[in-house]
Amino acid sequence: MSGHGSRVPAGRAGRLRLRRNLATALRGAVLLERKLRLLLDRERVARRAAEEAGAVWRQRLAEADSWLVRGVLLGGEAALAEAVPADHARIDVGWAALMGVRHPGTVSWTDPVRSPEEPTPPNSALAHAETAYRAAVRAAAEHAVHRAAAGLLAAEAVRTRQRVRALRRHWIPRLRDELAAVELALEEGEHEEAVRRRWAAERGAR
Repeated sequence: MSGHGSRVPAGRAGRLRLRRNLATALRGAVLLERKLRLLLDRERVARRAAEEAGAVWRQRLAEADSWLVRGVLLGGEAALAEAVPADHARIDVGWAALMGVRHPGTVSWTDPVRSPEEPTPPNSALAHAETAYRAAVRAAAEHAVHRAAAGLLAAEAVRTRQRVRALRRHWIPRLRDELAAVELALEEGEHEEAVRRRWAAERGAR
């Protein structure tokens, strides 16, 4: 009778097992649907944050490029080389979890530090370019983190939706059909037993 594992025993034991399996499948579907809603909500938030960070990134990058051109025109490429600090920026990504799905959650940025011995940008245009480039890189990092998070959440949402569909369209209807068949067989068996008892009682009364 059953196509999903061990054969369901006949009679009341089979009916009890099917009822338990059906209740478990229904609870599972509800939990998966809740998980799906949370995943989709978080994915939308991540995509919106990625779009906003992407817009800031492109704007700051355009500003930085514009200031860079002015600074090079004023001081030459040698001035640009002198203005670059030896230190590097640092980006740290913090991870989060939602319903068992690990994804990038936060990003922190540490500016490169220029030592007192290092020269500062020789003109204001290059100073503005440095500030704008740092802002652009921060925004690019935020864009990448939120976009990666949205991708991971979306992939898990697809898998969760498939599991919900399998439960709602196949597993639960099959269990209900099997339960109905077992209950019908029990009802028919009980009816036949009642007829036999009545028949036996009538024969005994003669």
